[in-house]
Amino acid sequence: MFAHFELPDIGEVSRRTVAASLVVGVASLVAAFAFGYLWVGVGACIGLALGTVNYRMVGVSVDKVAATGTDNPKRPLAANTMGRLAVVTVIALGLAFLNKGLGFGTLAGLAVFQFLLIFNVARSMAKAGPPPEDDELLDGPVIESNVVAGRVLDGPIVDSNSVDVSPAAGDVRDDTRGGA
Repeated sequence: MFAHFELPDIGEVSRRTVAASLVVGVASLVAAFAFGYLWVGVGACIGLALGTVNYRMVGVSVDKVAATGTDNPKRPLAANTMGRLAVVTVIALGLAFLNKGLGFGTLAGLAVFQFLLIFNVARSMAKAGPPPEDDELLDGPVIESNVVAGRVLDGPIVDSNSVDVSPAAGDVRDDTRGGA
């Protein structure tokens, strides 16, 4: 599904999301001041800023893990994500204990940032067009493989571009259907 979502689109998504966050932050600050809830507006700006910093740190984290060349990048990425989530949560809850309006605004700003990010990703994906049909995926070069769904076949090499790659009887032990 994401095969046609190219890397240059990520930069565009990032720029649009940060620009929209700035606009929303200024608008929320002006609206909150006009209605007499200045702390909510300040909190919204803090939440949008926290969302932006978190988003930037995701990219830095992925770059660092990719540079190390680890075999299993899930563990360090998960640890980094949990650390960032903990810091953002402590900041948001700490601000909520200081001032309810400030905390509520921070949480709302974080939520709005996530909405803006998802909206911009969806917009870029829609602009890229629909994903290719299943038939179009099979039109590439033929790759010979004897691995089907993560299982190595004991029999002859199977063409992985064919639609039906069921192994012949006796070629592979199938534990997924309760067989012996």
